[in-house]
Amino acid sequence: MSERTPVLIVGAGLSGLSTAVFLGLHGTPSLVVERHPGTSTHPKARGQQNHAMEALRLVGLEAAMLDASPKSQGFLLRIAQSASGPVFREILHDTFLSLDHLTPAGSADASQASAERILAERARELGAEIRFSTRLDSFEQDENGVRAVLADATGTREVHADYLVAADGHRSPIRERLGIGTHGRGALGHSIHWLVRADLSAVVGDRLVMYYLQNPELSGGNGVVVSTDHPDQFVVGVGYDPAHEEPADFTEERSLAQIRLATGVPELDVEILATDSTVTTMQVADRFSAGRVHLVGDAAHTMPPHGGMGGNTAVMDGFYLAWKLAAVLRGEAGPGLLDSHDAERRPVGELVAENQFRNAIVRNRPDLAREDDAPPIEDPAVLLFGYRHNGAVVREPGDEGELLENATRPTGRPGSRAPHVRLSTPDGEVSTIDLFGRGFVLLTGSESWAGAAEEVATALGVRLEPRLIGGEMTGDWTGPYGVGADGAVLVRPDRFIAWRSRGPGTAADLEKALRTILDR
Repeated sequence: MSERTPVLIVGAGLSGLSTAVFLGLHGTPSLVVERHPGTSTHPKARGQQNHAMEALRLVGLEAAMLDASPKSQGFLLRIAQSASGPVFREILHDTFLSLDHLTPAGSADASQASAERILAERARELGAEIRFSTRLDSFEQDENGVRAVLADATGTREVHADYLVAADGHRSPIRERLGIGTHGRGALGHSIHWLVRADLSAVVGDRLVMYYLQNPELSGGNGVVVSTDHPDQFVVGVGYDPAHEEPADFTEERSLAQIRLATGVPELDVEILATDSTVTTMQVADRFSAGRVHLVGDAAHTMPPHGGMGGNTAVMDGFYLAWKLAAVLRGEAGPGLLDSHDAERRPVGELVAENQFRNAIVRNRPDLAREDDAPPIEDPAVLLFGYRHNGAVVREPGDEGELLENATRPTGRPGSRAPHVRLSTPDGEVSTIDLFGRGFVLLTGSESWAGAAEEVATALGVRLEPRLIGGEMTGDWTGPYGVGADGAVLVRPDRFIAWRSRGPGTAADLEKALRTILDR
């Protein structure tokens, strides 16, 4: 039996499901296959940062993520000897960061299990087909597409796809099959984790907590205590040395002793619900693309959880890749547009993975610190909104392609995120961010440029909409975007600036820019 799909996505984790959702946003159906019987049911990554929520609100999932977030009176992020103290450093206390000056979106704290369930439901609503208990047996590609063999309980079947997205995890058989290597810091350490039921209200109160523990009495000298979706359940973890022991050496008696030591409650009444072990690594694929195959999520970059950016980066991989795949499949762009996936996402993946590794050293493993290690970046403005995509853009003279810029002082340069500027309309206040997300947008205060956008959209057959600021929609937008009153800024569907004209220009100028960006 043979079937066809525009995009075959292998892996139904955060990155694979996000890719399917955002492909659906752009009108492109996909087939998602996952070897497990369903989405994740175990406590893993948690939280949707503001940049991810900007993307998720585009597909109507902002409220769902907020509803799935545990209700609490705040969030504690501490480095300590135990959950009961002493505290060595307090990173966050009883508050969630506000980035209202940078974005109209807030943040959420849904668990990975909840987020995957929400994403799967929305992906189906937007046209994706998801098949669980289905594995990829083999694949091959040529200039015409990808031929994949899938297997499930009923047998095997052949699927022909235009493109294959590898969202198949940190071991990524697809990446291995393509011969793509990895680079990075390697293993941070091995750990064993217990999902426990215990009353820690006297310790944590009505708050979500993330304790990074440094304690020589703990196995491995380090550990964690982390909230889950349930106020009486926590994940407690400690390190171990695989050269001298293995998870089976943690008897129930030893496990309970470690849990009580980590919580700092010697007589804690605790029930162990589940046990798991893992190795924490930092590795980044040497290439994110190979022909018609593109890597996202852990297949592209694996990182320690310290900093909470792993799951968010996985979601954003799907957001940034989907519009490019859709544009090529619609014939609006040439295949060269997809070359920018590696050019844009690999530097960001390397940055985030290295930063999380440095966070892990500071928070859990100071014994691994190197003299040349810089402190981790902790400013969310930089991590969420300061990175640049220097691939599918028209770079300006003098722009050396820096990866980072100060998002609180936007430049409006091509390759940078479009700044958040509040605009007034008859229906109330909106953000410039709310104007972007489905196609290209030409932001301008000039009727001439607006007319040019309509002309070019027709000539090239692309999704390009002029948004005229002036008249009913007003706001001081030209400064942050670096143009004059008669200038124009071309914004990509992923809210990154692709090109700008600081002053007047012609439809030919705009068409030339779009042809460059879209490989036309």
